[in-house]
Amino acid sequence: MKPEVVFGLENATWPALLVNTAGAVTLANAAAKNVFGAALAATPAQLASIWSPENGGGATEFISLWQKSPSAVSTLKFKTTSGATATFTTAICQFNNNGEVWLVLQLLAGVSGAEAVPEAKSATEGDAALKQKLDCVLQLARTVSLDFNNALTGVLAHTSLLLGKAEATHPWRRSLLEVEKSAARAAEIASELALFSRQEKEARRAPPGNLNAVVSRCVDVLKSAHGAKFNWNQSLERSLFEARFEEAKVQQAVTKILENALESFSIASGGQISVQTRNVELTQATQDRNVRLAAGAYVCVEISDTGVGIEPEALPKIFEPFFTTKKAPHRGLGLALVYGIISNHGGGVAISSQAGKGTSARVYLPAEKSRIHMSGGLDNNLRGTATVLVVDDESLLLTLAETILSDFGYKVLTANSGQKALHILGENSHKVDLIVTDLVMPGMGGRELIERIRQHGLNTPVMCTSGYVLPEDKQASAGYLQKPFTSSELLIKVKAALGT
Repeated sequence: MKPEVVFGLENATWPALLVNTAGAVTLANAAAKNVFGAALAATPAQLASIWSPENGGGATEFISLWQKSPSAVSTLKFKTTSGATATFTTAICQFNNNGEVWLVLQLLAGVSGAEAVPEAKSATEGDAALKQKLDCVLQLARTVSLDFNNALTGVLAHTSLLLGKAEATHPWRRSLLEVEKSAARAAEIASELALFSRQEKEARRAPPGNLNAVVSRCVDVLKSAHGAKFNWNQSLERSLFEARFEEAKVQQAVTKILENALESFSIASGGQISVQTRNVELTQATQDRNVRLAAGAYVCVEISDTGVGIEPEALPKIFEPFFTTKKAPHRGLGLALVYGIISNHGGGVAISSQAGKGTSARVYLPAEKSRIHMSGGLDNNLRGTATVLVVDDESLLLTLAETILSDFGYKVLTANSGQKALHILGENSHKVDLIVTDLVMPGMGGRELIERIRQHGLNTPVMCTSGYVLPEDKQASAGYLQKPFTSSELLIKVKAALGT
């Protein structure tokens, strides 16, 4: 992992330094340079040049002692640009990269230049210091979630590409499915981390997603483990309405319903599990069991089994937290979790069952009437000949996109920065049919790149990608691709953006 990627604090309003174990300052943000001035101008700068003797030892001695007995926060004194000594509450954390050790020092209090921080702080000053600490944690969480999503994108997309080419009987297929399952779980963790790091708490509009892809992934994972015991019947609407949802969450809900279906059979008896997706258009409000659906468009996932069913007296209680008819270690949170996820998306879950005859669960999500056209897998329907410019500061993602798109006939140009993308467009503007750009990049981000493209009068369609931020509707003229993504999701989105 590159130190500049780990650092991720260039725009923080408090001084931050990246230091190696020898005391060399590898990186310093703008706030640090403003406070310490010429002392950080040397190449490389030394922590000792701003270190105050009042700390009771040298800078390298402090680093050595800290590594033996780490502390999240230390009170340290540094010499500012005016030569005066200032006291800072310093948050310290360590990163390891291929055997090298780096420390991030974040100076969270007393950044007012030559003035030292008073020993006794008012309540207001204490609140400000606490806010700075929280900002520090949130910034680090955002940085980690971005890097984690980029790494997961490579794992998921390469795995799905291999799965699309592997025969059903291939000896590695089950292991690949397990890799994909683990990566999907990690993507859920990254999503939670990104959500935690958001400072704005208002609900954000979920990105458009491919529900068929989510359902297929869940079924493949469970079939690989239990397929021999059950008959599976899968029927997916090939022209499904487009819905907006958080993919990791909906995948969690669908998986839980499928697991419940599997658990409804005895090990010896086996049975049949049917999975179906379909479009639903309602001209008036409709009731499906416990779900009241307003008029409008929906996508529906129906999962049915021929298992033991649910007793009539238990059916009204199935969504209650901690209610379960199963033995320990089941805690009765499964369907309550499903209900919470789908309700938070504005949808509903209806369940009908007869004891001894099986159960049917129907998940409804609000939809838009634009349709996602599905192919049967990674086949010729996803091929193309257009020229696509992919812009991302992560080289592994550029390689990934080039591998997948080139494999399906596209001509691919790559740029690892906004500036390089503009240079390529200057030479090939009439040849580029689609631009796929990450929104978060050092220097020129995706949003600025789009503005510069439009200022140059280019109307090339732009698809935005990110694991953290969402574009404004006017920016993503050709759609949005959430990281991490699979190879099929990339190909489907590119195909849709080109309108081919």
